[in-house]
Amino acid sequence: MNRVTVIRKAKLFSGARKTARATAAIMPGAGRIRINNVPLELVSPELARLRIMTPVELAGDYREKVDINVSVKGGGFMGQAEAAAMAISKAFVNWFKSSELKQKIVNFDRHLLIGDARRTESKKFGGPGARRRKQKSYR
Repeated sequence: MNRVTVIRKAKLFSGARKTARATAAIMPGAGRIRINNVPLELVSPELARLRIMTPVELAGDYREKVDINVSVKGGGFMGQAEAAAMAISKAFVNWFKSSELKQKIVNFDRHLLIGDARRTESKKFGGPGARRRKQKSYR
């Protein structure tokens, strides 16, 4: 038998940072936020949890009206945290259509709504990294 699941009307919003990609599904609810099926309060390390909670704290009372499920892949833990924070911010702004909330988020940190295009530069030949070269000695 096929299992039938009830899907509430959810909208999807994405966020990205370096190689990390996050997708946030927002729907009417009671204020629950889950990152990869883990409640936000249990996400570790703490630094990543604090970064993800930034748009939630800025949203204030809006948080209690919706549930957000975030799926994150790729990158490191801070890249994933930044991508999740960006997806949550976009979800709040587009779900509630509040210009006041959008302005509050942009004033706090512009990169919560508009991506950060910086990437790591690729390594080149002749040295151990992207820019550094082997030293030459003429003695």
